[in-house]
Amino acid sequence: MTTLFELFSRQHVYMQEESAPGFAPACLMRVNPDDWGRIAEAARTENCRWVAAWGEDRGDELSVNACFEKEGAYAIARTGVPRAKPVLPSHSPYYAAADRPERHIRDMFGIAFTGHPDTRRWTRHQAWKEGEHPLRREFPADGHPPVPTAPDEHYPFLHAQGGGVYEIPVGPVHAGIIEPGHFRFQAVGETILNLEERLGYTHKGIEKIAEGRDAMALARLAGRVSGDSTVAHAWAACQAMEKAAGMEIPERAEFLRAIMAERERIANHLGDIGAICNDVSFTFAFYQFGRLREVWQRVNHEAYGHRFMMDCIIPGGVTSDMGDQVTVAMEKQITFLRTELEGLYNIIDDLPSLEDRLDTTGYLNPDTARAFGALGYVGRASGMAFDVRKDSPYAPYNRFSMEVPVYQQGDVATRVKVRAEEILASCFLMEKLIDELPAGQIRRDWRIPPSGAEGLGFTEGFRGEIMTYVRFGDNGRIARFFPRDPSWLTWPTLEKCIRDNIVPDFPVCNKSINGSYSGHDL
Repeated sequence: MTTLFELFSRQHVYMQEESAPGFAPACLMRVNPDDWGRIAEAARTENCRWVAAWGEDRGDELSVNACFEKEGAYAIARTGVPRAKPVLPSHSPYYAAADRPERHIRDMFGIAFTGHPDTRRWTRHQAWKEGEHPLRREFPADGHPPVPTAPDEHYPFLHAQGGGVYEIPVGPVHAGIIEPGHFRFQAVGETILNLEERLGYTHKGIEKIAEGRDAMALARLAGRVSGDSTVAHAWAACQAMEKAAGMEIPERAEFLRAIMAERERIANHLGDIGAICNDVSFTFAFYQFGRLREVWQRVNHEAYGHRFMMDCIIPGGVTSDMGDQVTVAMEKQITFLRTELEGLYNIIDDLPSLEDRLDTTGYLNPDTARAFGALGYVGRASGMAFDVRKDSPYAPYNRFSMEVPVYQQGDVATRVKVRAEEILASCFLMEKLIDELPAGQIRRDWRIPPSGAEGLGFTEGFRGEIMTYVRFGDNGRIARFFPRDPSWLTWPTLEKCIRDNIVPDFPVCNKSINGSYSGHDL
């Protein structure tokens, strides 16, 4: 099998493969900074997917990493630039997905990307001065907050001109409990010409406050990157730390993690389907799916002590085991859920008013989905079949065959359909996990990695692939933590799928994408 290093090498990019045991099975490639743009061009030529990019202050130089994937194989490209003149070629001419992550790196580290089409700040807003970069070592974790942060009212949104064109500002504060995000529409009548997002209002400084934590504290922090994906993010972080430490967790712990991850997936899909129906005034489905989600999460509480299973995944394993009583309760609940969903799915599939609002609405072209590297239900509704559990399987998923629903229609109705089928697939998978749950320990004592040890973690959250990078410093303390939520790659697709739809369809299009504000706004 040809490796990604070999693929890039035949595109005449000068690279050196470096040893990185904690990245396995991914390879690490050192790239000359002058060739940084060419590595993206080579990846695009070889039909690789652009996964993520992140920076790091290494003292004498600023390091930048980019992750690529093809057919389940991952590669990390790494380069470095001097602090005095941090300039690199941009990947955005080759990958639309690189746009916002590079702007984030520019804001946080002060690295300029030549050839980038958008020079506007992204993460900074007005929370720190123009010349300050919070992820450089000298910047304090608590910043410089003597006065309230000024509003970011002069952000230069794009403007459309012409007869009958008007703007609609939505947010950043919304009429509900969702997190803040600003949406600026240009429309003619009720038809949307363009949508531009402005995120970053929930910036928490997670990358900065991770520095200096021990492994247990980092796992807790990772579980709070996006609260609805606490299991998936904590698992990815622990996976990265365990690889860096060169340790394996007990088989039983792997199965227990997977059961929790599938329960998290089902709970979120249930909530999303109900919310999408509610956005087109089909409140019956909203109530019914909300009821099923509530019942589902109560069993989470009984089994793990927390409805969202927060802090249940720790370095070395898990905190809670499953006894016979919990196992029986989960098996009964799966049977109950299947029966309930059969009736509800029949209603949803046979309701003309729902079909009228969801079919063809919010169409995301498969080519556009591919250009942005769309993940999870968003990507799979538009022909992107990738699923980490299937295409780059990690334990215990490598023991099972996975069926992933994939369609080409790319509209809101199809994104609902993918969610509905994933619920049933997760029920079937959970039964297998419970039936084959091995005996044994549920955790191992944590082994402190040496200074400089690095690790990569990949999990499949309910929104799609989560990637986490961890590097340790002295005494087992975290030197760098970067979690890439799938929302980084799916939020931009909302701007594309909403075009030529009517203004009243924005809520349902938005919910069908359901990007995480918090997961994006680190």
